[in-house]
Amino acid sequence: MALDPFLTAKWKDLVMINYEIDPSVLVPFTPQGTKIDLWNGKAYVSLVGFMFLDTRVKGFSIPFHRNFEEVNLRFYVKKDDRRGVVFIKEIVPKWAIAYLARRLYNENYVALPMKHHIEQKETAISAEYAWQSHKRWQRMSLQCEGEPYLPAAGSEEEFITEHFWGYSTQRDKSTMEYQVEHPRWRIWKAKQCDVDIDAKLLYGAAFAPFLEAKPTSAFLVEGSAVVVSKGRALML
Repeated sequence: MALDPFLTAKWKDLVMINYEIDPSVLVPFTPQGTKIDLWNGKAYVSLVGFMFLDTRVKGFSIPFHRNFEEVNLRFYVKKDDRRGVVFIKEIVPKWAIAYLARRLYNENYVALPMKHHIEQKETAISAEYAWQSHKRWQRMSLQCEGEPYLPAAGSEEEFITEHFWGYSTQRDKSTMEYQVEHPRWRIWKAKQCDVDIDAKLLYGAAFAPFLEAKPTSAFLVEGSAVVVSKGRALML
């Protein structure tokens, strides 16, 4: 169990679409005390959509705020032997959730209208997440077949899914660290992947060329229960 748990939930049906990126784009977003984590010498960002289910803060659930979608853009960092993620932007459909995350973790959350569609038939599964931004619906989706499996040791899938810490830059430029606990996740590799977003307006001109290129990989993650610890200041 994470030290001083703050949030518990189930993260389910995670669509993960991954892109190689020039590390220099990520440097301004990298919290003090961390460094960009590379896989085979390459830096990655991931566009991730998933369901937040049975969400509880300090053991309490907030009416009408237990189950909702989230879409985020994230990249990967290290602090000593701790492998973590940093979020560029996180989209949720509830303004209260966005406000709380900005207030407590200084994460770049925004609230937008959202919807999703998950469908599973025998050995086929598809997932789509959509959000309304800049006067149109934007979306990401995957179609997969077969049975889910645990990523191989040292694989790109393992690298993407097994970062168990989060880092965020605070208003005073210090760094907050928090732990995310969950078991190893099973995945389905995507048979088809579709992304329809305005990357420049959502994430900035520096990210657009990379997010408009062909993804290096895409897969659907089964998910599980998670525990997120209370943030603490990183001692530098």
